[in-house]
Amino acid sequence: MEKIVVVGANHAGTACINTILDNYKDKEVVVFDANNNISFLGCGMALWIGKQIAGAEGLFYSNKEILTGKGAKIYMETKVDCIDYDNKKICATDKDGNKIEETYDKVILATGSLPITPRIEGMELENVQFVKLYQNAAEVIEKLKDDSIKHVTVVGAGYIGVELAEAFKRNGREITMIDCADTCLSGYYDRDFTEMMTENLKQNGVQVVFNEMVSKIVGNGKVEAIVTDKNEYKTDMVVLCIGFRPNNELGKDSLELFRNGAYIVNKRQETSIKDVYAIGDCATVYDNSIKDTNYIALATNAVRSGVVAAHNACGTDIQSIGVQGSNGISIWGLNMVSTGLTLEKAKANGYDAITTEFEDLQKPAFIEHKNEKVKLRIVYDKNTRVILGAQMASREDISMGIHMFSLAIQEGVTIDKLKLLDIFFLPHFNQPYNYITMAALTAK
Repeated sequence: MEKIVVVGANHAGTACINTILDNYKDKEVVVFDANNNISFLGCGMALWIGKQIAGAEGLFYSNKEILTGKGAKIYMETKVDCIDYDNKKICATDKDGNKIEETYDKVILATGSLPITPRIEGMELENVQFVKLYQNAAEVIEKLKDDSIKHVTVVGAGYIGVELAEAFKRNGREITMIDCADTCLSGYYDRDFTEMMTENLKQNGVQVVFNEMVSKIVGNGKVEAIVTDKNEYKTDMVVLCIGFRPNNELGKDSLELFRNGAYIVNKRQETSIKDVYAIGDCATVYDNSIKDTNYIALATNAVRSGVVAAHNACGTDIQSIGVQGSNGISIWGLNMVSTGLTLEKAKANGYDAITTEFEDLQKPAFIEHKNEKVKLRIVYDKNTRVILGAQMASREDISMGIHMFSLAIQEGVTIDKLKLLDIFFLPHFNQPYNYITMAALTAK
């Protein structure tokens, strides 16, 4: 019986393991994971910290018992020390120090990503926190039972930083959010959208600090202040959210790497070594918006990559159709979604990019109850007219609209194709000449 070893059992790994177990009964599946839990939904940590959900129980969708019940052999709390790719052998150590060896026919790396740790003074102080794993969130929540922690500083204004700023504020703390960039969410939105979110944070009591670089954290045993290149801020806890890096420890000396250290894979999730696959945050993706290899760490991408790798490792030829980096965020009722490239990113990737945009009420003006404005921006190539990206913001739930733009980028649809697109109308939902139609019709 062919043996497939999966190293890592979070989103990508779990999707991969389930796909093999559910579809290929002739395969032996062995799993290694260094953690003591499986399938934790990290996207729910901010909701947990912010007391918007009752607890962490619903943030797990699988466990060791479920997977072993399907026939997998699971090593939990077991760290893989090395992989001998030439002899197809894995060496690991469990929590009791026991050495384990497993051979494989094929191996799938799902080692995920690790928080970027800044090299600054004061990192060893109590109440300097990362929020990545279940244990990290649980530790933070336990510490927040201490009423002396009145102020929390979040370092980083990406998705996780913004979500945690809201979460800690909802938890009753005073919040400062610091970033060296000049705006928040800059990787996903153009400036007029990011300014909407910045103003939203300010209106809800978050102190927003941009264009400042953290230089050190100070305190006597515990955090007392955080120092930037321009100012000092008194605080009781520092939460670092400055990004993640691919966890490539097991293959960095053997496999071909992307510029950020991720394993380079093809559309079958195959690495540069035969019978070795990589999935999730440790691997690259094919980005349809730039028509090239890229790194986009999202849980949705991880799950899809796990499914693709599982089928290919088991002999079924399936290729990824690529991704657009579709994403979304909701902070104090302001909903923002995007896909593909911002205008700035499109130009940086060599496109002669321009935009068309439109802002209007979601429903006809005579609908007076719960009828909010929607802002839409579409980025497209001036010469080919092909859609490259889209951004939407509203206090309405407009999230489903971004799926159409994701498909448009995937399929190379032009902005002109949207002008007479058959979009239904009903006053309960939208306008007859809605913002999508109008943005397309007014495109240059």
